[in-house]
Amino acid sequence: MVTRLFRSALLALCLPALAFADEPNLDNGREVNGTCAACHGENGQGGKQGEYPRIAGQSAKFIEFTLKSFRARERINLPMFPYTQERELPDEDIRDIAAYLAAIELPTRPPKFKDTDDALTRLTAMQKVMLIPRVEGDIAAGKTLYESRCTTCHGDDARGKRLVPMLAGQYSSYLMRQMQSFQAGERPHDEEKPGEGVLKGLKEAELQNMLAYFTTLQNIEDK
Repeated sequence: MVTRLFRSALLALCLPALAFADEPNLDNGREVNGTCAACHGENGQGGKQGEYPRIAGQSAKFIEFTLKSFRARERINLPMFPYTQERELPDEDIRDIAAYLAAIELPTRPPKFKDTDDALTRLTAMQKVMLIPRVEGDIAAGKTLYESRCTTCHGDDARGKRLVPMLAGQYSSYLMRQMQSFQAGERPHDEEKPGEGVLKGLKEAELQNMLAYFTTLQNIEDK
């Protein structure tokens, strides 16, 4: 009886510590991001007009899933492979960087500055502003196509959830490359057979229409 009570008391003491250990360490995430920033930017905003995608604001679950997919080569990305190996990026670091990036908000409108704000404050704030330029395409047709094929997973506002990535606010050139990779079976999607799924049979003009529609959804976060 005494032993059972002792074990219960010990377990009660340990559970809070274990729960705390599972909490993301955002300070460590910020430190890990120093490596990611070389390509994806200090604020996770991506760069080079979409050569490197925006990762800020993506769900933590999606970022974790993607990094581990790179590690396992379930998603092939040769530049990312060495950075995601266990010795370079253990699971704890993946958890922390995912939480850190997910918490970054990139506004689509310049902030309102005070007269007392210095040049560095203004520059730092403006570096976070991200607005994807409008691209050519039939917005109405893109909206119809998106709603008929993609909203179940990516949501009505294309902001994704859990393991499904955010599309609104992502570089149009990057999204086009990924959709073409899905169609070619070069990147896994939600289908069992490579190249199958919701994008099968869509022409480039139809993909372009969806991109045009995505660029109209960016300001949702500011409403």
